[in-house]
Amino acid sequence: MASTITNLSFNLRFSQLRPSSSSSSSSSSLATIRTQLTPFNKVRNSLRLSSTHSISGFLFPLNKPSSTLTPLPSKSLTVFAAKGYKMKTHKASAKRFRVTGRGKIVRRRAGKQHLLAKKNNKRKLRLSKMHEVSRSDYDNVIGALPYLKVNRLAK
Repeated sequence: MASTITNLSFNLRFSQLRPSSSSSSSSSSLATIRTQLTPFNKVRNSLRLSSTHSISGFLFPLNKPSSTLTPLPSKSLTVFAAKGYKMKTHKASAKRFRVTGRGKIVRRRAGKQHLLAKKNNKRKLRLSKMHEVSRSDYDNVIGALPYLKVNRLAK
């Protein structure tokens, strides 16, 4: 924007400077140039960042492109993987977690893999039961097992 103002002021200088026959007329033409260039100096001062003047008194109208954008119709919220292939489940995670009929994620307790001779039957039975996964871990489990049919609203 400042470059157009500068170009315009140069155009005014070149259009106003004409070779004249007398020195008095040339001095008067220079005086008119100075008086005509003072509005451009004011505009240049109003465009400074440190200035507190508003740009509402700008001399040239700004061309605002009138673009009417029509809003796109809302589409379904189906999310597709951007990878181009289906995500595979982690087999180790798939062995550890199950989904109940209500859609809850359950897991087995740890500690029943070895040293079973040292554990009594009551303890082994407790470790073999399925326990619910806490709600804070649902995102982690679903991320590892994308094909689980989980009902997040199940209680």
